[in-house]
Amino acid sequence: MVDWLRRVLESLGYEVIHVKNITDVGHMRQEQLERGDDKVIAAALAEGKTPQEIAHFYTEAFLRDERRLNILSAHYYPKATEHVEEMIRLVERLLEKGYAYERSGNVYFRVSAFPTYGRLSGQTGPELLAGVRSDVDPLKEDPRDFALWKAAEPGRLLKWLSPWGYGFPGWHIECSAMAIRYLGPHLDIHTGGVDNIFPHHEDEIAQSEAAYDSPFARYWVHGAHLLVDGLKMAKSTGNVYTLSDLEARGFHPLAFRYLCATVHYRHPMNFTWEALRASQRALSRLQLHTQTGSRGRPDPDKAEKLRKMFWEAVCYDLSLPRALAVAWEVARSSLPSSTKRRLLLEFDSVLGLALDRPPEKVELPADIASLARARDRLRCQRRYADADALRAQIEGRGYEVRDGRRTSRILLRPKWKEEFPTISRSTDVPSLLHEPPQKRITVSLLARDNLPHLQPCIDSLLPWLREDDEIILVDNGSTDETVSFLEHLAATDPRVRVLRADHFLGEAMARNVTLRQAKGRWFLWLDSSVRLTGPLEPYLERLSQDPTLGIMGRWGLYTADLRHFYEVELDCDVDALQGYLMLIPRMVIQQVTPLDEKFRFYRHLDLDLSFRVRALGWRTVCCPDIPAYRSTHWEWERLDPHERDRLSKRNFYRFLRRWGNRVDLLVKKLPIWPAGGIPDWKWEA
Repeated sequence: MVDWLRRVLESLGYEVIHVKNITDVGHMRQEQLERGDDKVIAAALAEGKTPQEIAHFYTEAFLRDERRLNILSAHYYPKATEHVEEMIRLVERLLEKGYAYERSGNVYFRVSAFPTYGRLSGQTGPELLAGVRSDVDPLKEDPRDFALWKAAEPGRLLKWLSPWGYGFPGWHIECSAMAIRYLGPHLDIHTGGVDNIFPHHEDEIAQSEAAYDSPFARYWVHGAHLLVDGLKMAKSTGNVYTLSDLEARGFHPLAFRYLCATVHYRHPMNFTWEALRASQRALSRLQLHTQTGSRGRPDPDKAEKLRKMFWEAVCYDLSLPRALAVAWEVARSSLPSSTKRRLLLEFDSVLGLALDRPPEKVELPADIASLARARDRLRCQRRYADADALRAQIEGRGYEVRDGRRTSRILLRPKWKEEFPTISRSTDVPSLLHEPPQKRITVSLLARDNLPHLQPCIDSLLPWLREDDEIILVDNGSTDETVSFLEHLAATDPRVRVLRADHFLGEAMARNVTLRQAKGRWFLWLDSSVRLTGPLEPYLERLSQDPTLGIMGRWGLYTADLRHFYEVELDCDVDALQGYLMLIPRMVIQQVTPLDEKFRFYRHLDLDLSFRVRALGWRTVCCPDIPAYRSTHWEWERLDPHERDRLSKRNFYRFLRRWGNRVDLLVKKLPIWPAGGIPDWKWEA
């Protein structure tokens, strides 16, 4: 957003001074670091790296990614650690004017002294108080006050000596101090994300205007959120990607820039791999239109009309989607190639898509070059059927053919165009559930960088499967040696089908993929932590003889109130089954799918499935003599305790909102009360 704004202003003849500050102070308290709230930083500190080294690493990575996205460099990149003196002077100025006060080495801004506080966000009075956290700092005069300077706690590495003792600047003061240092106390445009409006930008306004008695910024421009698959990006959700991840899948970083241009900056943008593929295709074609020649009819009036439309679009609140549509109208027009190229390159001064970037040159093998020459001769002779046959041969070898009027260009097919079977969502695969079963058992397994657990699970499973069984295994975004293991497994065992997801789909969506593709009469839901030690025939026979059975599983759960759950290993009806091992008839699967794909974490998805089955009148039965045992759960063990707690609670409350009042579905009592009376796990609503 900011890059496009700057490009438009400079194209219109304005001189722009652009400042982009680097926050390298480190605002985390020492106990947060020791607790490992940011695992990357905690790991770096454990390796002996200093906070300065960590900040330098990420700063360089950020600047490198900016260059890859063709983002213009700012004129100044001030670092917070190099401008602490300016921050201290700004805090002293606020203290002198009565807008701040000091308590135990901490300095706070007095919000009550600034009557217009909240005008940017609209949060004033009761609305502002409602947004204040319950655990208010007892040193504050008013819960609304915010920190300008914080006293350093014991063990803190980054700290500075100030008139109030050793400490470090608050997050908000550093931005004001650096902006004023390079642009003066009054700047024209301040940008940021919508999440910065309150409290960050609101606090910047208050402290800057209180210090200098004049307006701080004339215009505020805020960009909306970037989502991935409709969700906020988070490490715990498994949907955080970097430009390197995109490049590893064969995409050019500018394809992401193009994708951003298709959505207005005020609207949230939902990133999907499907959308990125479409953007890569569109960018390649637009570059081709810019670089290749074509006959056309000169039409100066039409060219000028299109030029005017483009600049009207970008000047109307940065309407990049409209501007991009005009660029395509030029590309597809009957204008001469020289006119098209002139207009598109002019537009690209704003778009920044490197439309004049030539395709990468590839040294063609002799046989491919020979086929290309032979095909060009056939086209000149208008023997198009024969030419198409040679084209198929060339493309079959991994190359692209781009035809000109007389000759063709042969390019290596980009990795993102490779036809390996990848999916982006469950509906990318057809549902076979309403077709007659063609297999005996369909086993559902998920993989995600879990080879040490997955391989023993599969090794224990294969001896007990027949030729008319199948394993549907979704590679849920693996990036390690799990990928090559699955490729080898699928190539050597005809019972195994591997479906590759191009990113982490989440537990429920990945399970839905296996459900939709199931050909079996019975469905075995299996976790990679389980080891099978014997045949399943007796339990399939029991399921087939009793039409009241909906799910049979190895490990059950009992609850009296839908808030506390106890693990059960008795041969009896239970309230729910744990998703380590469950046997489900095809008829039941047909009735309870699709699973709720909001269950991205594995825990409590099995509760939701069990209660769906019970709500339709079927029984959920624990059968502890199913020959299997379970080991450490990979997904659980690789999360730190705080993430486990957060993700588990999120899924549990989702379950509770749907089923929390359905006590009528409970078994009521078990043959024997669970020994000890201590819940295996417990959440309270």
